[in-house]
Amino acid sequence: MIDLRLLREDPDRVRASQRARGEDVALVDSLLSADERRRSSGVRFDELRAEQKGLGKLIGRAAGDEKAELLKRAEQLKTDVKAADAERDAADTETQELLQRLGNLVHPEVPVGGEEDFVTLETHGTHRDFAAEGFEPRDHLELGQLLGAIDVERGAKVSGSRFYFLTGVGALLELALVNAAVAQATAAGFTPMLTPALVRPQSMAGTGFLGQAAQDVYHLDKDDLYLVGTSEVPLAAYHMDEILDADRLPLRYAGFSPCFRREAGSHGKDTRGIFRVHQFDKVEMFSYVLPEDAQAEHQRLLEWEKQWLTSLELPFRVIDVASADLGSSAARKFDCEAWIPTQGKYRELTSTSDCTEFQSRRLSIRVREDKKVRPLATLNGTLCAVPRTIVAILENHQQADGSVRVPEALRPFLGGREVLEPVAK
Repeated sequence: MIDLRLLREDPDRVRASQRARGEDVALVDSLLSADERRRSSGVRFDELRAEQKGLGKLIGRAAGDEKAELLKRAEQLKTDVKAADAERDAADTETQELLQRLGNLVHPEVPVGGEEDFVTLETHGTHRDFAAEGFEPRDHLELGQLLGAIDVERGAKVSGSRFYFLTGVGALLELALVNAAVAQATAAGFTPMLTPALVRPQSMAGTGFLGQAAQDVYHLDKDDLYLVGTSEVPLAAYHMDEILDADRLPLRYAGFSPCFRREAGSHGKDTRGIFRVHQFDKVEMFSYVLPEDAQAEHQRLLEWEKQWLTSLELPFRVIDVASADLGSSAARKFDCEAWIPTQGKYRELTSTSDCTEFQSRRLSIRVREDKKVRPLATLNGTLCAVPRTIVAILENHQQADGSVRVPEALRPFLGGREVLEPVAK
Protein backbone atom coordinates (compact mmCIF):
# COMPACT_ATOMS: atom_id res chain seq x y z
CA MET A 1 0.00 0.00 0.00
CA ILE A 2 1.08 3.59 -0.41
CA ASP A 3 1.85 6.09 2.35
CA LEU A 4 -1.31 7.92 3.44
CA ARG A 5 0.73 11.07 4.07
CA LEU A 6 1.75 11.10 0.43
CA LEU A 7 -1.90 10.74 -0.56
CA ARG A 8 -2.87 13.75 1.55
CA GLU A 9 0.05 15.89 0.40
CA ASP A 10 -0.08 15.07 -3.32
CA PRO A 11 -3.42 13.49 -4.28
CA ASP A 12 -2.99 14.58 -7.91
CA ARG A 13 0.07 12.34 -8.21
CA VAL A 14 -1.98 9.39 -6.98
CA ARG A 15 -4.84 10.26 -9.33
CA ALA A 16 -2.39 10.39 -12.25
CA SER A 17 -1.02 6.98 -11.28
CA GLN A 18 -4.50 5.46 -11.14
CA ARG A 19 -5.33 7.02 -14.49
CA ALA A 20 -2.15 5.61 -16.04
CA ARG A 21 -3.03 2.15 -14.72
CA GLY A 22 -6.52 2.40 -16.18
CA GLU A 23 -7.89 2.05 -12.67
CA ASP A 24 -10.63 3.92 -10.80
CA VAL A 25 -9.52 7.52 -10.18
CA ALA A 26 -12.55 8.19 -7.94
CA LEU A 27 -11.03 5.74 -5.45
CA VAL A 28 -8.54 8.46 -4.49
CA ASP A 29 -11.28 10.89 -3.38
CA SER A 30 -13.15 8.12 -1.54
CA LEU A 31 -9.96 7.27 0.30
CA LEU A 32 -9.24 10.90 1.15
CA SER A 33 -12.76 11.25 2.57
CA ALA A 34 -12.49 8.06 4.63
CA ASP A 35 -9.08 9.11 5.93
CA GLU A 36 -10.44 12.51 6.99
CA ARG A 37 -13.31 10.80 8.86
CA ARG A 38 -10.83 8.43 10.48
CA ARG A 39 -8.64 11.26 11.68
CA SER A 40 -11.47 13.54 12.85
CA SER A 41 -13.28 10.73 14.67
CA GLY A 42 -9.98 9.78 16.31
CA VAL A 43 -9.54 13.35 17.55
CA ARG A 44 -13.12 13.42 18.87
CA PHE A 45 -12.59 10.08 20.65
CA ASP A 46 -9.41 11.36 22.30
CA GLU A 47 -11.14 14.58 23.42
CA LEU A 48 -14.09 12.70 24.89
CA ARG A 49 -11.82 10.21 26.68
CA ALA A 50 -9.78 13.08 28.14
CA GLU A 51 -12.98 14.73 29.39
CA GLN A 52 -14.16 11.39 30.77
CA LYS A 53 -10.94 10.92 32.75
CA GLY A 54 -11.05 14.50 34.08
CA LEU A 55 -14.68 14.08 35.07
CA GLY A 56 -13.84 11.02 37.13
CA LYS A 57 -11.52 13.10 39.32
CA LEU A 58 -14.16 15.84 39.76
CA ILE A 59 -16.87 13.34 40.78
CA GLY A 60 -14.64 12.09 43.60
CA ARG A 61 -14.48 15.58 45.11
CA ALA A 62 -18.07 16.67 44.42
CA ALA A 63 -21.23 16.35 46.54
CA GLY A 64 -24.95 16.98 46.38
CA ASP A 65 -26.48 18.50 43.24
CA GLU A 66 -23.06 19.12 41.71
CA LYS A 67 -22.20 15.43 41.97
CA ALA A 68 -25.57 14.46 40.51
CA GLU A 69 -24.96 16.70 37.51
CA LEU A 70 -21.47 15.31 37.07
CA LEU A 71 -22.78 11.74 37.21
CA LYS A 72 -25.40 12.60 34.61
CA ARG A 73 -22.67 14.04 32.36
CA ALA A 74 -20.57 10.91 32.98
CA GLU A 75 -23.39 8.70 31.69
CA GLN A 76 -23.72 10.82 28.56
CA LEU A 77 -19.96 10.74 28.04
CA LYS A 78 -19.97 6.96 28.34
CA THR A 79 -22.46 6.81 25.46
CA ASP A 80 -20.57 9.41 23.41
CA VAL A 81 -17.20 7.68 23.89
CA LYS A 82 -18.66 4.37 22.79
CA ALA A 83 -20.19 5.98 19.69
CA ALA A 84 -16.96 7.84 18.86
CA ASP A 85 -14.97 4.63 19.26
CA ALA A 86 -17.31 2.80 16.87
CA GLU A 87 -17.17 5.67 14.38
CA ARG A 88 -13.36 5.71 14.53
CA ASP A 89 -13.16 1.93 14.01
CA ALA A 90 -15.60 2.03 11.09
CA ALA A 91 -13.70 4.87 9.41
CA ASP A 92 -10.38 3.10 9.98
CA THR A 93 -11.76 -0.15 8.50
CA GLU A 94 -13.09 1.71 5.44
CA THR A 95 -9.75 3.53 5.01
CA GLN A 96 -7.77 0.29 5.13
CA GLU A 97 -10.14 -1.47 2.72
CA LEU A 98 -9.89 1.37 0.20
CA LEU A 99 -6.13 1.61 0.67
CA GLN A 100 -5.79 -2.12 -0.13
CA ARG A 101 -7.53 -1.49 -3.48
CA LEU A 102 -5.13 1.26 -4.53
CA GLY A 103 -2.24 0.21 -6.79
CA ASN A 104 1.36 1.24 -6.26
CA LEU A 105 2.44 4.61 -7.62
CA VAL A 106 3.63 4.22 -11.20
CA HIS A 107 7.23 5.32 -11.77
CA PRO A 108 7.30 8.57 -13.82
CA GLU A 109 9.44 6.98 -16.58
CA VAL A 110 7.01 4.11 -17.22
CA PRO A 111 5.38 4.37 -20.67
CA VAL A 112 1.67 5.13 -20.36
CA GLY A 113 -0.77 2.76 -22.05
CA GLY A 114 -1.85 -0.86 -22.36
CA GLU A 115 -0.23 -4.17 -23.21
CA GLU A 116 1.05 -3.07 -26.63
CA ASP A 117 2.37 0.31 -25.50
CA PHE A 118 5.66 -0.97 -24.05
CA VAL A 119 9.00 0.54 -25.02
CA THR A 120 11.79 -1.70 -26.31
CA LEU A 121 14.98 -0.87 -24.43
CA GLU A 122 17.45 -3.44 -25.83
CA THR A 123 17.64 -6.29 -28.33
CA HIS A 124 20.14 -9.15 -28.00
CA GLY A 125 21.13 -11.99 -30.31
CA THR A 126 20.19 -12.85 -33.88
CA HIS A 127 17.18 -14.73 -35.23
CA ARG A 128 18.13 -17.86 -37.13
CA ASP A 129 17.28 -17.94 -40.83
CA PHE A 130 15.83 -21.44 -41.08
CA ALA A 131 15.00 -20.99 -44.78
CA ALA A 132 18.68 -20.33 -45.49
CA GLU A 133 19.51 -23.44 -43.47
CA GLY A 134 17.16 -25.43 -45.69
CA PHE A 135 14.41 -26.57 -43.33
CA GLU A 136 11.13 -25.48 -41.79
CA PRO A 137 11.38 -25.11 -37.99
CA ARG A 138 9.22 -27.40 -35.86
CA ASP A 139 7.35 -25.98 -32.89
CA HIS A 140 8.30 -26.95 -29.34
CA LEU A 141 5.54 -29.53 -28.96
CA GLU A 142 6.50 -31.44 -32.10
CA LEU A 143 10.14 -31.32 -31.03
CA GLY A 144 9.25 -32.38 -27.49
CA GLN A 145 7.35 -35.37 -28.81
CA LEU A 146 10.21 -36.37 -31.13
CA LEU A 147 12.61 -36.20 -28.19
CA GLY A 148 10.27 -38.10 -25.87
CA ALA A 149 10.37 -35.01 -23.64
CA ILE A 150 6.79 -33.66 -23.48
CA ASP A 151 3.49 -35.54 -23.09
CA VAL A 152 0.46 -33.25 -23.07
CA GLU A 153 -2.08 -35.93 -24.02
CA ARG A 154 -1.51 -37.88 -20.81
CA GLY A 155 -1.26 -34.63 -18.87
CA ALA A 156 -4.77 -33.78 -20.05
CA LYS A 157 -5.97 -37.32 -19.32
CA VAL A 158 -4.67 -37.21 -15.76
CA SER A 159 -5.32 -33.57 -14.80
CA GLY A 160 -7.16 -31.74 -17.60
CA SER A 161 -6.19 -29.13 -20.16
CA ARG A 162 -3.01 -27.08 -19.69
CA PHE A 163 -1.29 -29.85 -17.71
CA TYR A 164 1.60 -31.94 -18.99
CA PHE A 165 4.28 -34.49 -18.22
CA LEU A 166 7.97 -33.84 -18.80
CA THR A 167 9.50 -37.22 -19.59
CA GLY A 168 12.99 -38.55 -20.25
CA VAL A 169 15.27 -35.74 -21.45
CA GLY A 170 12.42 -33.30 -20.80
CA ALA A 171 12.58 -34.04 -17.08
CA LEU A 172 16.39 -33.92 -17.19
CA LEU A 173 16.25 -30.59 -19.03
CA GLU A 174 14.05 -29.09 -16.30
CA LEU A 175 16.42 -30.27 -13.56
CA ALA A 176 19.39 -28.92 -15.52
CA LEU A 177 17.73 -25.51 -15.92
CA VAL A 178 16.81 -25.30 -12.24
CA ASN A 179 20.28 -26.30 -11.09
CA ALA A 180 21.97 -23.92 -13.54
CA ALA A 181 19.70 -21.02 -12.50
CA VAL A 182 20.25 -21.66 -8.78
CA ALA A 183 24.01 -21.92 -9.41
CA GLN A 184 24.02 -18.52 -11.13
CA ALA A 185 21.92 -16.96 -8.38
CA THR A 186 24.10 -18.43 -5.64
CA ALA A 187 27.24 -17.15 -7.36
CA ALA A 188 25.63 -13.68 -7.41
CA GLY A 189 25.10 -13.79 -3.64
CA PHE A 190 21.50 -15.02 -3.39
CA THR A 191 20.53 -17.43 -0.62
CA PRO A 192 18.80 -20.48 -2.18
CA MET A 193 15.33 -21.16 -0.74
CA LEU A 194 12.80 -23.97 -1.17
CA THR A 195 9.52 -22.26 -0.35
CA PRO A 196 5.99 -23.38 0.63
CA ALA A 197 3.50 -23.68 -2.20
CA LEU A 198 0.56 -23.00 0.14
CA VAL A 199 0.23 -19.70 2.01
CA ARG A 200 -2.23 -17.99 4.33
CA PRO A 201 -4.52 -15.21 3.10
CA GLN A 202 -2.47 -12.45 4.75
CA SER A 203 0.61 -13.57 2.80
CA MET A 204 -1.23 -13.58 -0.52
CA ALA A 205 -3.00 -10.27 0.15
CA GLY A 206 0.16 -8.67 1.48
CA THR A 207 2.00 -9.19 -1.78
CA GLY A 208 -0.92 -7.77 -3.79
CA PHE A 209 -2.18 -10.95 -5.45
CA LEU A 210 -5.75 -10.80 -4.15
CA GLY A 211 -6.58 -7.64 -6.07
CA GLN A 212 -6.57 -7.56 -9.86
CA ALA A 213 -4.78 -10.95 -9.98
CA ALA A 214 -7.28 -12.75 -7.72
CA GLN A 215 -9.03 -14.47 -10.65
CA ASP A 216 -5.82 -16.37 -11.42
CA VAL A 217 -5.32 -17.67 -7.87
CA TYR A 218 -6.26 -21.16 -6.66
CA HIS A 219 -7.93 -21.14 -3.22
CA LEU A 220 -8.44 -24.17 -0.96
CA ASP A 221 -11.69 -23.25 0.79
CA LYS A 222 -11.58 -26.01 3.39
CA ASP A 223 -8.17 -24.93 4.65
CA ASP A 224 -8.33 -21.22 3.73
CA LEU A 225 -4.96 -21.50 2.03
CA TYR A 226 -3.81 -20.29 -1.39
CA LEU A 227 -1.61 -22.04 -3.94
CA VAL A 228 1.12 -19.60 -4.94
CA GLY A 229 1.52 -18.44 -8.53
CA THR A 230 5.13 -17.53 -7.80
CA SER A 231 7.58 -17.97 -4.91
CA GLU A 232 7.57 -14.15 -4.73
CA VAL A 233 4.65 -14.59 -2.32
CA PRO A 234 6.34 -16.71 0.38
CA LEU A 235 9.64 -14.87 -0.13
CA ALA A 236 7.92 -11.50 0.44
CA ALA A 237 6.07 -12.84 3.50
CA TYR A 238 9.21 -14.50 4.90
CA HIS A 239 10.01 -11.40 6.98
CA MET A 240 6.38 -10.39 7.61
CA ASP A 241 5.91 -8.44 10.89
CA GLU A 242 9.68 -8.09 11.35
CA ILE A 243 12.07 -5.18 11.81
CA LEU A 244 15.38 -5.76 10.01
CA ASP A 245 18.60 -3.95 10.85
CA ALA A 246 19.86 -1.80 7.98
CA ASP A 247 23.31 -3.40 8.07
CA ARG A 248 21.72 -6.72 7.02
CA LEU A 249 20.53 -5.24 3.72
CA PRO A 250 20.42 -6.04 0.94
CA LEU A 251 18.89 -9.45 1.60
CA ARG A 252 18.66 -11.53 -1.56
CA TYR A 253 16.85 -14.87 -1.86
CA ALA A 254 16.48 -17.25 -4.80
CA GLY A 255 13.32 -19.28 -4.34
CA PHE A 256 12.40 -22.47 -6.15
CA SER A 257 8.79 -23.62 -6.06
CA PRO A 258 5.94 -25.07 -8.06
CA CYS A 259 3.61 -22.32 -9.29
CA PHE A 260 -0.13 -22.55 -9.93
CA ARG A 261 -2.23 -20.23 -12.07
CA ARG A 262 -5.80 -20.52 -13.32
CA GLU A 263 -4.94 -18.58 -16.48
CA ALA A 264 -8.39 -17.01 -16.25
CA GLY A 265 -9.32 -15.07 -19.35
CA SER A 266 -6.83 -16.97 -21.54
CA HIS A 267 -9.38 -19.32 -23.10
CA GLY A 268 -8.17 -20.32 -26.54
CA LYS A 269 -4.84 -18.54 -26.04
CA ASP A 270 -1.56 -20.53 -26.23
CA THR A 271 -3.43 -23.81 -25.92
CA ARG A 272 -0.83 -25.80 -27.84
CA GLY A 273 2.07 -27.22 -25.89
CA ILE A 274 3.46 -25.97 -22.59
CA PHE A 275 3.82 -22.21 -23.02
CA ARG A 276 0.75 -21.29 -20.93
CA VAL A 277 -0.04 -23.91 -18.28
CA HIS A 278 -1.71 -24.23 -14.88
CA GLN A 279 1.31 -25.67 -13.03
CA PHE A 280 5.00 -25.07 -13.58
CA ASP A 281 8.27 -24.71 -11.68
CA LYS A 282 10.21 -21.47 -11.38
CA VAL A 283 13.36 -19.98 -9.88
CA GLU A 284 12.61 -16.49 -8.55
CA MET A 285 14.96 -13.80 -7.27
CA PHE A 286 13.77 -11.58 -4.42
CA SER A 287 15.48 -8.59 -2.80
CA TYR A 288 14.95 -6.53 0.35
CA VAL A 289 16.73 -3.17 0.12
CA LEU A 290 16.63 0.37 1.46
CA PRO A 291 14.08 2.42 -0.54
CA GLU A 292 16.77 4.72 -1.93
CA ASP A 293 18.62 1.67 -3.34
CA ALA A 294 15.58 0.13 -5.07
CA GLN A 295 16.11 1.52 -8.59
CA ALA A 296 19.74 0.40 -8.66
CA GLU A 297 18.71 -3.04 -7.42
CA HIS A 298 16.08 -3.20 -10.15
CA GLN A 299 18.79 -2.72 -12.76
CA ARG A 300 20.92 -5.41 -11.09
CA LEU A 301 18.05 -7.92 -11.22
CA LEU A 302 17.57 -7.12 -14.90
CA GLU A 303 21.28 -7.66 -15.57
CA TRP A 304 21.15 -11.08 -13.89
CA GLU A 305 18.18 -12.03 -16.08
CA LYS A 306 20.01 -10.87 -19.20
CA GLN A 307 23.08 -12.87 -18.12
CA TRP A 308 20.88 -15.96 -17.77
CA LEU A 309 19.24 -15.67 -21.19
CA THR A 310 22.57 -14.89 -22.82
CA SER A 311 24.07 -18.02 -21.27
CA LEU A 312 21.28 -20.03 -22.90
CA GLU A 313 22.19 -18.45 -26.25
CA LEU A 314 18.67 -17.16 -26.83
CA PRO A 315 17.79 -14.08 -28.91
CA PHE A 316 15.74 -11.74 -26.70
CA ARG A 317 14.66 -8.17 -26.14
CA VAL A 318 14.10 -6.09 -22.99
CA ILE A 319 10.92 -4.03 -22.71
CA ASP A 320 9.73 -1.36 -20.29
CA VAL A 321 6.20 -2.56 -19.51
CA ALA A 322 3.42 0.01 -19.97
CA SER A 323 1.47 1.38 -17.01
CA ALA A 324 -1.84 -0.44 -17.52
CA ASP A 325 0.00 -3.77 -17.86
CA LEU A 326 1.74 -3.53 -14.48
CA GLY A 327 0.70 -5.68 -11.56
CA SER A 328 -0.81 -3.71 -8.69
CA SER A 329 2.37 -4.02 -6.59
CA ALA A 330 4.85 -2.90 -9.26
CA ALA A 331 5.94 0.70 -9.71
CA ARG A 332 7.97 -0.36 -12.73
CA LYS A 333 8.52 -3.64 -14.55
CA PHE A 334 11.00 -4.85 -17.16
CA ASP A 335 10.31 -7.99 -19.20
CA CYS A 336 12.84 -10.06 -21.12
CA GLU A 337 11.11 -11.65 -24.11
CA ALA A 338 12.72 -14.48 -26.08
CA TRP A 339 12.23 -14.94 -29.80
CA ILE A 340 9.98 -17.93 -30.58
CA PRO A 341 10.67 -18.90 -34.22
CA THR A 342 7.41 -20.72 -35.05
CA GLN A 343 5.34 -17.87 -33.60
CA GLY A 344 7.44 -15.23 -35.33
CA LYS A 345 7.44 -12.99 -32.27
CA TYR A 346 8.98 -12.33 -28.89
CA ARG A 347 7.32 -13.85 -25.83
CA GLU A 348 7.90 -13.12 -22.15
CA LEU A 349 10.40 -15.41 -20.43
CA THR A 350 11.48 -13.36 -17.41
CA SER A 351 10.37 -10.19 -15.68
CA THR A 352 11.56 -8.02 -12.82
CA SER A 353 9.48 -5.58 -10.78
CA ASP A 354 10.34 -2.76 -8.39
CA CYS A 355 7.58 -2.81 -5.76
CA THR A 356 9.10 0.07 -3.75
CA GLU A 357 7.53 0.13 -0.24
CA PHE A 358 4.16 -1.18 -1.40
CA GLN A 359 4.50 -4.79 -0.19
CA SER A 360 6.51 -4.00 2.94
CA ARG A 361 3.78 -1.65 4.20
CA ARG A 362 1.11 -4.32 3.65
CA LEU A 363 3.23 -7.03 5.27
CA SER A 364 4.59 -4.78 8.06
CA ILE A 365 8.25 -5.31 7.19
CA ARG A 366 10.46 -2.45 8.34
CA VAL A 367 14.10 -1.51 8.61
CA ARG A 368 15.87 0.02 11.61
CA GLU A 369 18.51 2.62 10.74
CA ASP A 370 20.04 5.16 13.14
CA LYS A 371 17.38 4.28 15.75
CA LYS A 372 14.62 5.12 13.26
CA VAL A 373 12.22 2.54 11.86
CA ARG A 374 10.68 2.82 8.39
CA PRO A 375 9.36 0.59 5.57
CA LEU A 376 11.90 -0.96 3.21
CA ALA A 377 11.65 -1.77 -0.50
CA THR A 378 11.06 -5.17 -2.10
CA LEU A 379 11.86 -6.30 -5.64
CA ASN A 380 11.39 -9.54 -7.52
CA GLY A 381 12.77 -11.05 -10.71
CA THR A 382 12.03 -14.29 -12.51
CA LEU A 383 15.25 -16.08 -13.36
CA CYS A 384 13.83 -19.23 -14.91
CA ALA A 385 10.18 -20.07 -15.59
CA VAL A 386 10.90 -23.64 -16.68
CA PRO A 387 8.30 -24.53 -19.34
CA ARG A 388 8.67 -21.28 -21.29
CA THR A 389 12.44 -21.59 -21.14
CA ILE A 390 12.18 -25.14 -22.52
CA VAL A 391 9.97 -23.81 -25.32
CA ALA A 392 12.59 -21.20 -26.27
CA ILE A 393 15.52 -23.64 -26.08
CA LEU A 394 13.85 -26.33 -28.19
CA GLU A 395 12.73 -23.95 -30.92
CA ASN A 396 15.87 -21.81 -31.13
CA HIS A 397 18.40 -24.66 -30.92
CA GLN A 398 16.64 -27.25 -33.06
CA GLN A 399 18.36 -28.96 -35.98
CA ALA A 400 17.00 -30.30 -39.26
CA ASP A 401 16.78 -33.91 -38.04
CA GLY A 402 14.67 -32.97 -35.00
CA SER A 403 17.55 -33.04 -32.55
CA VAL A 404 18.28 -30.04 -30.32
CA ARG A 405 21.69 -28.58 -29.57
CA VAL A 406 22.32 -28.04 -25.86
CA PRO A 407 23.68 -24.57 -24.97
CA GLU A 408 27.18 -24.87 -23.56
CA ALA A 409 26.17 -23.41 -20.19
CA LEU A 410 23.68 -26.26 -19.64
CA ARG A 411 25.94 -29.15 -20.67
CA PRO A 412 27.57 -29.65 -17.25
CA PHE A 413 24.06 -29.98 -15.77
CA LEU A 414 23.01 -32.52 -18.42
CA GLY A 415 25.81 -35.00 -17.95
CA GLY A 416 27.87 -33.42 -20.71
CA ARG A 417 25.21 -33.89 -23.42
CA GLU A 418 25.83 -31.67 -26.40
CA VAL A 419 22.70 -32.71 -28.32
CA LEU A 420 19.25 -34.02 -27.38
CA GLU A 421 18.47 -36.77 -29.88
CA PRO A 422 15.04 -37.93 -31.13
CA VAL A 423 13.95 -41.21 -29.55
CA ALA A 424 13.44 -44.31 -31.66
CA LYS A 425 9.80 -45.24 -32.18
